[in-house]
Amino acid sequence: MRAVAAFLLVLCYLAVTHAWRCSEGPRLYNARQIDAGQGKVVAINSYGNVHFLIGSSWYRMSSLRFNHVSIGPAGLWATSTSGNKVYKYIAGNFVVSSGLSMRQVDAGGDGQVVGVTSSSRAYCLRSDYASSYKGSGSLSWSNLSRVLKYISCGKYGCWGTDTSNRIYFTQTLSPTTCGNSRWSQISGSAAMVEVGTDGSVFVVNKSGQLFQRLGISSRSRSGTSWRAVSMCMPVRHVAYDLGNLWVVTTSGLLMKCTH
Repeated sequence: MRAVAAFLLVLCYLAVTHAWRCSEGPRLYNARQIDAGQGKVVAINSYGNVHFLIGSSWYRMSSLRFNHVSIGPAGLWATSTSGNKVYKYIAGNFVVSSGLSMRQVDAGGDGQVVGVTSSSRAYCLRSDYASSYKGSGSLSWSNLSRVLKYISCGKYGCWGTDTSNRIYFTQTLSPTTCGNSRWSQISGSAAMVEVGTDGSVFVVNKSGQLFQRLGISSRSRSGTSWRAVSMCMPVRHVAYDLGNLWVVTTSGLLMKCTH
């Protein structure tokens, strides 16, 4: 396994362009999904185990199994493999919530949590509800009136992809009310989209190709165009935080790239 990983990494060094320099990340075998925010990194392996990165080592956080994990200003949230139940990490433990079930959640906005259900309906949890939740009572999610299979929020708005891999953007989502401006379709196609806290946007299409959104600023919140980020292997999932692009390939290899 190590020999194969080393060979694949050599190929990656030769293939990556546009000034992205990639190396093998802290080794987590069979990585499946990753998220990063506020200097923290979490990941899930193919067994559904959540791991937290400290230095160059991964530490398993729970015996529970999860589909998706997200970390950011709203804290650490995850969805379970059993029933898509929503969990919040509180005082050293994942605590299950009552209310809607979510297939995917994102905690990278301005204190709110967003997510999508198994029926691809997008919802938002207000920042006051997200921060005050201590494990009792039911979470009250607000319907965003958009069919999406993946959603992610950052400094300049929220991005999502629908069941036809179309890309959508809304420049305003209030963390205190979950009220949002209209959704606009953006050119391109993506299976998932990830937004960094600083507003950086990356997408992965159904073929495992990775793209970065260019031209994003306070004056042009949705950016101007896509640029391919060449990778030597198909990509499954990405996350971006503090200048670090974390890449999980379809083969379960974890890479850390810098610009």
